Amino acid sequence: MTNIITLPGLIDCHVHFREPGFEYKSTMASEAISAKEGGIACVCEMPNTNPPCTTVDAFVDKVKRAAGISDCDIRFFFGVTEAEHLEELKDLWVNHPELKARCSGVKLYLDHSTGNQKVDGGIVEEIFITCKELGIPLIAHCESPEINESAETFLRGKAEDSVIDSDVSLHSLMRPAASEAESIAYAINLVQKHGTPFHVAHLSTAQGIGLVKTAKEDGLPVTCEVSPHHLFLSIEDYKTLGTLGKMNPPLRSKQDQQALWKGIEDGIVDCIATDHAPHTLKEKSAEPPMSAPSGVPGVETMLPLLLTAASGKWEDKKITIDQIQKLCFENPNRIFNLGRSAEETIDVDIDATWTIHASKLHSQCDWTPFEGWEVVGKVML
Repeated sequence: MTNIITLPGLIDCHVHFREPGFEYKSTMASEAISAKEGGIACVCEMPNTNPPCTTVDAFVDKVKRAAGISDCDIRFFFGVTEAEHLEELKDLWVNHPELKARCSGVKLYLDHSTGNQKVDGGIVEEIFITCKELGIPLIAHCESPEINESAETFLRGKAEDSVIDSDVSLHSLMRPAASEAESIAYAINLVQKHGTPFHVAHLSTAQGIGLVKTAKEDGLPVTCEVSPHHLFLSIEDYKTLGTLGKMNPPLRSKQDQQALWKGIEDGIVDCIATDHAPHTLKEKSAEPPMSAPSGVPGVETMLPLLLTAASGKWEDKKITIDQIQKLCFENPNRIFNLGRSAEETIDVDIDATWTIHASKLHSQCDWTPFEGWEVVGKVML
């Protein structure tokens, strides 16, 4: 017995496909196949490649690489870490309409993450002003470098480095919830000052949800996304996942996880996006564990995880199919001006049950934090 529903081809507004520079982790072609298998027809790819996508030339290179890929429509964020990059962005947006059409906006890193693309703090306000003036979508990885540094210093003062570095679960204490909250509050203050539409990437905490809720109630143009790994995993999963559960922002408490689901229920969360960030198993098996890179794959497992929740088969969490369409198509399509048609559809068997195994998935990295999970819903290709 099958039960087929039709959805628009989904949009994942936050992925890292690693090309150029890190093709040993994944490529645009390999991850586009994985996205298609997961029902995702369009992705917005982040700028922390090598070279980073912070110049017109680097953006052109990415667009050319994506031109021959038919499995997924790949759009690109432009990175700004210093003043020169802001001038490159203005050039792209004003003088290159064919590139502007492939640009989903500007990505800021308010603290270091994979690729070390942290923005120079002196130009953050100028970026907000420019994005407002030119109508450029602005998204940021919100963590406070000062709070993260202080938290790590405190922990390392309590025990030998060898002890700290052997326990990957301490990653969540080194990047505490207060770090995200402080950074979101800083960004919202700039939104209030300049009226810049602003999108919070991979929001992971109850405090973050509260700040976005208040901003929306105050009429500010603030939106946010949450990621499947923060919805379905928590700090309790470190014991089974180890380094396969290391990402930025890190796994959070069950209380934070509950707040994200409540944010979906209350309409505070605008998008669900995977932050798909593959690394090789060799890299994730690094010693000491704390030295393993942060990031997990997710484009192929997002929809079945959400459909499992929609079916009532994952704890007490509930989401509707209409909400999935809104969070994974309608809202990202609007927020990032992607112009995707709802008439480009996918068929999904929502009665199909299956077990997630990396060996059956299509990402080049060949692992998943959801190995062995029983899920509901299969894209019909």
